[in-house]
Amino acid sequence: MTTGSVLTRKAATLRLVHAGIAAAELGSLGYVWACAVTGRRDRLLAVCVGALAGEGAALVIGRGNCPLGPLQRRWGDSVPLFELVLPPRAAKAAVPVLTAVAMAGIAAVAVRPGRSG
Repeated sequence: MTTGSVLTRKAATLRLVHAGIAAAELGSLGYVWACAVTGRRDRLLAVCVGALAGEGAALVIGRGNCPLGPLQRRWGDSVPLFELVLPPRAAKAAVPVLTAVAMAGIAAVAVRPGRSG
């Protein structure tokens, strides 16, 4: 199946949910880094760190790959999510790069003195 192929309703729904999860995780990553830079500490930071930790656990379960990938393929969508917006080589590098950026952001939050609010 190519990116131009028509997806089944189930595959299209999963792609939309998957994209929503990815957007939330990218937002979490941005918020963690904003808190690392500003020293802000609040409940949203804890939620964002938890979301990134959950994604990390999912990647461990998937042995470095998104665990939604096999379900996505089974439901008729053979295009990995990142390949919808990035060239294949960059898409393959996205997970390790984003993992490193997330780990660095969480470490930066941990070592920088914080302020409430």
